[in-house]
Amino acid sequence: MKLSKKIFRRRNLLQGLATLATNPHVGNFASGKLYTGSLKRGCVPGLNCYSCPAATGACPVGAFQAVVGSSSFKFSYYITGILILIGVMLGRFVCGFLCPFGWFQDLLHKLPTPKFSTKKLKALTYLKYIIMIVVVWLLGVFIVDETGMSMPYFCKYICPQGILEGALPISLVRPSMRTAFGSLFNLKLATLIVVTILSIIMYRPFCKWICPLGAFYSLFNKLSFMQLNVSNACIGCGKCEKICPMDVSIYKGERERECIRCGDCIEACPVDAISSTWSCFKEDKNNSLECREGE
Repeated sequence: MKLSKKIFRRRNLLQGLATLATNPHVGNFASGKLYTGSLKRGCVPGLNCYSCPAATGACPVGAFQAVVGSSSFKFSYYITGILILIGVMLGRFVCGFLCPFGWFQDLLHKLPTPKFSTKKLKALTYLKYIIMIVVVWLLGVFIVDETGMSMPYFCKYICPQGILEGALPISLVRPSMRTAFGSLFNLKLATLIVVTILSIIMYRPFCKWICPLGAFYSLFNKLSFMQLNVSNACIGCGKCEKICPMDVSIYKGERERECIRCGDCIEACPVDAISSTWSCFKEDKNNSLECREGE
């Protein structure tokens, strides 16, 4: 099934709707209370803090760490299974369209300031895989207290989404919480400020270099049902590479791990050689269909 260009042209709107769908309990911002209904047991696709008053579901990274950090489990098959399903269905389309923190960075980058390329910093993209394996998983397995419990190291020490969606809005309506803020809050706030500044002048630094969820979904970009296809009409002009905010050379390889399916390359292509499909089949450059199982 070929996807319409309108989907990509309306990406900002779809990102906003996805953020609202993930955080529908907006009235809770006025009270500072969290939604605690049964839906909170499930995970949302993108990076969205459990402690956000409006959140209807759990963050998959936080949920994974909660299970790994318990005394009974060292690996979360349930949550990993959900993420694998999402990854196979969509790949990093989640990052481009469904992640609230990705949208936050996109909005920041629209501010009219000088912009800087990250092409020479590609080596930093591997950092998020180290964070995914070491911080999200291994630290929770091997660094435990006397009861066998561990803390969510990524959520507690690295992720700025908790401050943005949780601590800051709650502290505005519950001043008593501010007395509990200490060095850890200052560290997380500093992280948020740095990510915010970098997001203004560079495109999605958190997604490129830090996010373990993006790292996980990237592993499925080569086999996900959601794909970008480059046909033989491609003239190799390189316009798609120049415009790609994720520094991907889509005409050299359609299934790059860093591609978030934003669709900028589709709009930039002068010969309409790039298209997007959602199918259990892949389309080769001769426009013939080949089952993915044959790969």
